[in-house]
Amino acid sequence: MDSAPSANGFRIAVVEDYAAAQPALRAVREIVFVREQNVPLELELDAERDPLCRHVLAFDRDGTPIGTGRLTPDHRIGRMAVLAEWRGRGVGEALLAALIELAAQLGWRQVSLHAQAAAIGFYARNGFLPEGERFLEADIEHLSMRRLLGAPNPVETREAGLAALLGIVAGARRGLAIYSRELDPGLLDRPDAVAALRRFATAGGIARVLLQDPAAPQRALAPLIALAQRLPSAFEFRAIEEPVDRNHPPAYLVNDRDGWYYRPLGHRFDGETRLDGGARARQLRAHFEPVWERARPCTEYRALGI
Repeated sequence: MDSAPSANGFRIAVVEDYAAAQPALRAVREIVFVREQNVPLELELDAERDPLCRHVLAFDRDGTPIGTGRLTPDHRIGRMAVLAEWRGRGVGEALLAALIELAAQLGWRQVSLHAQAAAIGFYARNGFLPEGERFLEADIEHLSMRRLLGAPNPVETREAGLAALLGIVAGARRGLAIYSRELDPGLLDRPDAVAALRRFATAGGIARVLLQDPAAPQRALAPLIALAQRLPSAFEFRAIEEPVDRNHPPAYLVNDRDGWYYRPLGHRFDGETRLDGGARARQLRAHFEPVWERARPCTEYRALGI
């Protein structure tokens, strides 16, 4: 795979000849890992395993290497690196997407990685869920993360739930539907979640929120209500009143690009999530719409300025 240059002026290529690509790979990795992060050169080179990996490279319009990533034989993503002047311009996302696509072509059912602490949010936005505790690798704090390919990812902890939420919000184009008991304390009130919803809203997104108990988040001064006060055109809240709807125990988020996070019991964080689950996303949207039509607007929130 060798993509055409993007609107941001770079292209992604899958390495077919490791020996020929080795100077380009090292040029990026030595700058990022050895010079910037002080990783020992011999550790970064990984001379025994590197030739056995599948690599991708990002190049600018002039053919200068600006980013790298690799798949290891044990189904891990690693050596993700982008030159400083190219960060924040979509290079990392494009490299990661290319690695995931390559892993799928190889028939892999999952990929995992060791995310540097500063990059946990980046990988969460791209469908990876955390596993275990943080640890040191090359004197840098890391966290193991994993993503299943072509299947729902199990969510088992609150931290995994937050990562799932970040992925669904980041993947939304314009629309986000939230079905919640009481704005999910411990999840929708987390700073990272509120920040993600703020980015979504300021980019032109619209979130519709169905609540079974609108009074509870109001009493708790839920930060999402405060955010909606500042961005009233981006958020709409409705309260569920029909008994058949109030007896529905699950909670979920679903976006307009087939991403979803579903919890069978709305007061718990465990469930499943997937960024590209079209059939399940359609089911959830089909459930949400009639309940939304039957629900009443939260006039008590409007009294607060919404």
